[in-house]
Amino acid sequence: METLKIKGMSCQHCVGSVKKALENVDGLSQVTVNLDAGEATFKNEGADRRKIREAISKIGFEPGE
Repeated sequence: METLKIKGMSCQHCVGSVKKALENVDGLSQVTVNLDAGEATFKNEGADRRKIREAISKIGFEPGE
């Protein structure tokens, strides 16, 4: 499992948006998003890290390292 910090989430709607965006990235599964921790956790089965970051940026959030 991989973890990625995500800046800008403030509510459960944000959590749902990030979860949906990550679930649409080919190669990711078992996506969970934690508002309090400000991070997403997922199983990466071949997804390009750049595409993961782009999916988050496209919906208005800032992916961490």
